Amino acid sequence: MSTTQSDRLRGLLEPLVSAQDLDLEEIEVSRAGRRRVLRVIVDSEDGVELDTCAELSRSISETLDETDAMGDDEYVLEVSSPGADRPLTEHRHYVRATGRLARLTLAEGGELVARILGVDDEGLDLEVPGVKGRKPTSRRVAFDEIARARVEIEFNRKDKKEEEA
Repeated sequence: MSTTQSDRLRGLLEPLVSAQDLDLEEIEVSRAGRRRVLRVIVDSEDGVELDTCAELSRSISETLDETDAMGDDEYVLEVSSPGADRPLTEHRHYVRATGRLARLTLAEGGELVARILGVDDEGLDLEVPGVKGRKPTSRRVAFDEIARARVEIEFNRKDKKEEEA
């Protein structure tokens, strides 16, 4: 997708997404055979419900039909929330991942798996799980020390609501 098309789509879609109290995470146009696919990824502090995606999809479709932003070629519109394995790239992603286990690839090399306890403008406060019965340790990592980060899926972790009960 060209930068001008990307900027134009972002300009058209951002107000529609914001009106639903969502963040526009990503816009991607790709080819699927003869058709193009427009993927719009949205998120919020509380996640995104399926009904919200459907409503937003209708709104985006109407807006795109009124403009020539996608040209005359056929395209398929997909509106969804980011997957569980999406990379953490923005400050808000880290904030939303507070309490979750994350895998960090450090800029200096090496990897760290730790629970995000807190996030501020400079970096993360982490709890590194203890190994072989040892107690967990605290660690501070600045954002500029992180090359890549991703939430780790935990199948046996209790829900926050269960922990508070």
